[in-house]
Amino acid sequence: MVKPETTDLREYLISETVVDWVTPSVSSKARELTLGLGSEIDRAQRLFEWVRDEIPHSKDIDSDIVTCSASEVLHVGTGICFAKSHLLAALLRAVGTPAGFCYQVLTQDSATGGLALHGLNGLYLPSLGRWIRVDARGSAGRVNARFGIEQEQLEFRTDSSSGEFTYDTVFSKPAPQIVSLLRRFSSRRALWPHLPERLGDEREKEVPPAEW
Repeated sequence: MVKPETTDLREYLISETVVDWVTPSVSSKARELTLGLGSEIDRAQRLFEWVRDEIPHSKDIDSDIVTCSASEVLHVGTGICFAKSHLLAALLRAVGTPAGFCYQVLTQDSATGGLALHGLNGLYLPSLGRWIRVDARGSAGRVNARFGIEQEQLEFRTDSSSGEFTYDTVFSKPAPQIVSLLRRFSSRRALWPHLPERLGDEREKEVPPAEW
C-alpha cells in the first residue's frame, strides 16, 4: 500500500535546493514536454517516460559523473537512480502534480554484493484520488518499468527471501543521507561501494513487510 508521509499535498509541491523546479531550465523543460496535454495523467506519464528514456542512468553509459539536484541532472543529462528521481519529482511539481520519493532495498548487481538502497518516485493524481509509484531508472537495452495506473510495474521486483523490500511511504523530501552521499562524491565509481543498505535515522523505523 502506497501512503504519503503527510496528507498536506503542499509539501509535495515545494521547490528547494535539490528539487529545484523553479530553476528556469527545469520549469521550462516541464512546460515544453507537456505542451498541449490537457490531462494530468497524460502530463505525468509524458514526464515519467521522458526521464526514464532520455536521461540515461550513469552506470548504464559508464559515466563517472555524479549529479544530485534536478537542474544538475537536466544540465548534464545523466544521473543514478536517486538523481533521476529528483529530476522527475521536480518536473512533476513544475506542472502542479504532487510528487515525492520512494525507496526499495535491493540486492546489488555488482561484485560488492549485499543490499543497497534504490530510489524511485511516488506521485498523486487528483483525478484518481490516490498515489501511485513509478520508477524512472530505465535500463540499458530494455524497459521494464511502466506508468501503471491500474497495476504497478516497477523496474525491479523484490525478493523477500533475499532481504529485499519496498518502503510503503512516499516521502516529501529526498532522504538526507542520499543527498549527503551525492554531494560528497564526484566519482560514481568511488560512490558505489558506499550506497546505504537502507534508509537511516528516523526513516529506518519503518518495518519491512513480511512479504512483497
